[in-house]
Amino acid sequence: MRVRTRRFPIAALGVAASLAVCHPAPARAEMVLSQVIVDLQPGTPAHDDIEVWNNGPDRMYVVAEPSEIRSPGLPDEKRLSDPDPAVTGLLVTPQRMVLEPGERRTLRVSAVVPRAAADRIYRVVVRPVAGPVSASATAIKVLIGYDVLVLFRPDRVAGDLTATRSGRSLSIHNGTNTAQELFDGTQCDPAGRNCQKLGATRLYAGATWQQELPYDTPVDYHVTAGRGTTNKRF
Repeated sequence: MRVRTRRFPIAALGVAASLAVCHPAPARAEMVLSQVIVDLQPGTPAHDDIEVWNNGPDRMYVVAEPSEIRSPGLPDEKRLSDPDPAVTGLLVTPQRMVLEPGERRTLRVSAVVPRAAADRIYRVVVRPVAGPVSASATAIKVLIGYDVLVLFRPDRVAGDLTATRSGRSLSIHNGTNTAQELFDGTQCDPAGRNCQKLGATRLYAGATWQQELPYDTPVDYHVTAGRGTTNKRF
């Protein structure tokens, strides 16, 4: 059987596809993760486990590739990949595994440096790698991977979210030392009716998020840094 493989980059918290393209007879390699966000909160162990499950009919070869995200959410954001956990500060074990059909194995994600004054943000690409295509005809082999987000939080949260308005443009700045998730945003007209849903985001420390609003009235958001939820009005 002739198989040609094309690879595509994995997007943040997204999906990668590696396609061996010949003839329309798909052979799916189905990998399932128990979680795609690892939030290492203060006062908890600096490690967590991800269960990797081969939900497909074939043996699966899986690799895990950790990277540190420097300046997340800022214009100079960059991804640092290094096989030495002493450089990135994150240890992922095992980094290679073989899963039989239906088998589940544990992937441990561990921070190996002390908690910093602000978040350390990581990504771990967990993806199958191409093995033989078992079919009598030429086939398409679809490999789905995940870009796991890892947040290593500081011991204490300092600072606050601030907002500025310019007409119907709202800018929210994360002046804290940890990532904040804004969700369930709403804004109503001056009579308190015709309420509109607003966008959601994860706003990293030091980053600013801007959006256009339907009205000139106050904006309400739920905000969380992973533990508990507060209501903010901007």
